[in-house]
Amino acid sequence: MARFRFGSFVRRLRRLGVAGAASLVIVVGAAACGPGAEGKFGQELYEHSCASCHGSDLQGWIGPPLGPGSGAVELTDEQLAGATRIGPGAMPGFARLTDEQIESLVEYLRLRQQE
Repeated sequence: MARFRFGSFVRRLRRLGVAGAASLVIVVGAAACGPGAEGKFGQELYEHSCASCHGSDLQGWIGPPLGPGSGAVELTDEQLAGATRIGPGAMPGFARLTDEQIESLVEYLRLRQQE
């Protein structure tokens, strides 16, 4: 199973240089936080707001993996919801999402973590 490799990510950022890395973070963050999440739930919401950083397969890319065997499996539903809303570290927060949207996102992650 593929795992997020911090060293590999850092090497990619170094190749981009400071300006390139900053641009990447801004573009990905803007895409993830941008308009369009209204009315989206579960898988559709994940694909719109999370996959660009955590991967469509939940195995991570810029953000850590969230799928089976990841550290996210050990988090409580409340911790996942809180992390989504607040955005720990470099992750943008998604305070605009409704409680129902976040609950559907956690349910989707739990379903995928059982695969």
